[in-house]
Amino acid sequence: MDTYQHVKTFALVARYGGFSEAARQLGVVPSVVAKRIGQLEKHLGTRLFERTTRAVRLTEAGEKFQSRAGTLVQSFDELLESVSSDESKLEGHLRVMAPTTLTMLFLGEALCRFLSMHDGITLELALVDLSTNPAEQGFDVAISGRSASYEGVVDIPLCPVDAVVCATPGYLSAHGLPAHPRELVDHSCLCFKPSGPSWQFQTNRGTIAVDLRPRLLADDNRTLLAAALAGLGIAALPAYVARQALDDGSLLKVLPSFALQETWFRAHVPKRRQGVARVSALVTWLSQELASERWRQRK
Repeated sequence: MDTYQHVKTFALVARYGGFSEAARQLGVVPSVVAKRIGQLEKHLGTRLFERTTRAVRLTEAGEKFQSRAGTLVQSFDELLESVSSDESKLEGHLRVMAPTTLTMLFLGEALCRFLSMHDGITLELALVDLSTNPAEQGFDVAISGRSASYEGVVDIPLCPVDAVVCATPGYLSAHGLPAHPRELVDHSCLCFKPSGPSWQFQTNRGTIAVDLRPRLLADDNRTLLAAALAGLGIAALPAYVARQALDDGSLLKVLPSFALQETWFRAHVPKRRQGVARVSALVTWLSQELASERWRQRK
């Protein structure tokens, strides 16, 4: 029995919840996957999966085995990759977390271009806007615009995020144009939930923090853009999200003399994954892509 192949097959079935997708990832037919799982169960003397006509589920023994199997397979793959004679050919699986709006507007296409350059790479992409430790969730890279840091995770700056406070001409005509950040407490504000209902402004005299009572609190910037365009209030939006509306006059800048506190998109990489060639290559690629002006000008 090829123990490594059988354990790798088990790990993929456990990850994807079925034989068919595991077979696709391995480049074999589902019957081969079923045979390998059967042989592994016979070797271990216990059932690893409960099988039904619709799905397979881990048994208690399978859950115990899964807790180590994925790590062992990953470590072995990394060992093989580290001694490969062809360092230019990247292979293996990548698990990536990224924010929804950035991915929909730009990052998804950038990741597809990366895959087109590396035939040996497979990628699993999860759109997550909440603060999450990638090491605890088993991800190789997490892209985030938040300042959160995690133990055992390296933060790699990718690019600054320009933000703008804006509202429709109609809203400003009806409710007045604030002259100072503290006047925002008297307005309907539209806030990005992961950042919280507080906006930070940088001035020559220091930081001005304004705690708001949001009219809308959402974890998607496109929803906040739609709300702003509907005249529901004043929003703080990434410039790449608001660019078209600002260019065509649908939205106007508010408080242009007060800059929102600078934030950065970062790649959060678990330390144990930092030296993996495909992970390093992906972070370098994303840094180059986000350093360009192309993504900031998307409409």
